[in-house]
Amino acid sequence: MAFTEVEPFLKTLKIREIISQFSEIGFSEYEAKSYLALVQKNPSTAYEIGKESGVPSSKIYEVLNKLKEKGMIVTVDEEDGRAKRYIPQHPDEFLSQYQHGVQKTLQSLRDVFSGLNGNKEASYVWNIVDHDRLVEKAFQMIESAKKVILLSLWNEELAALEGPLRAAEQRGVRIALVHFGPPKLRVGRVYYHPIEDTLYAEKQGRALVIVVDSQEVLMGNISREGKTEGAWSRNRGFTMIAEDYVKHDIYIAKIISRFEKELIQKFGEKYVTLRNVFEDEVLS
Repeated sequence: MAFTEVEPFLKTLKIREIISQFSEIGFSEYEAKSYLALVQKNPSTAYEIGKESGVPSSKIYEVLNKLKEKGMIVTVDEEDGRAKRYIPQHPDEFLSQYQHGVQKTLQSLRDVFSGLNGNKEASYVWNIVDHDRLVEKAFQMIESAKKVILLSLWNEELAALEGPLRAAEQRGVRIALVHFGPPKLRVGRVYYHPIEDTLYAEKQGRALVIVVDSQEVLMGNISREGKTEGAWSRNRGFTMIAEDYVKHDIYIAKIISRFEKELIQKFGEKYVTLRNVFEDEVLS
């Protein structure tokens, strides 16, 4: 069916950005321009589409035929000898169809590679030097979690990961996290780390640790200037060390929540003598 109103996403995004996104999913620039022109004004003839989109007249029929083959457009029955007209598949239908196709292909590839890889342990470590990529990998890990998620993080990363964490909690995944600073959000069981200012000053930044199902780990450090250094791995030794790290911070948080006054009396403000690993002393 034809529709004539410009869709909301076309109003809010620049055409150049949309064309770039089309190229990322396998469409040529001419195909993207023709489809967008037709979405905004339809039914239209090939001449009208070419004029509106800027696609050369020598290429427009070839482009429209490719879009027809991909199921993106259809022709309207000709009437009274008028030129053939075209209407587009609705963007919602196109995107849903494309998403379904990609998911089906990805699942097929997972099945193939699962058979090729067998049960071999992946012992390599992937370096990550971009904050968006660090958060994206954390998303993927949380979404794949089946039983347990352990985290150690600050408010910035917790806010970014709130959605997938709540979704994991809804499907029954157990979550325990150490939060540096008073938490603004609560997902799963939250343990407050009390000396975040001291640690931030010492480390010149904040850290992120995620362990999922005792099988994979993501660790990263984000400096004051925003520089990110991180790593992901399924290496068993690496994963166990990170898991113990988070668990021991949880043990300490439990002890501090119950014996904070006594600990400050014995070890001073910010537990300064407790944190001195080269001496073992208490205050009188």
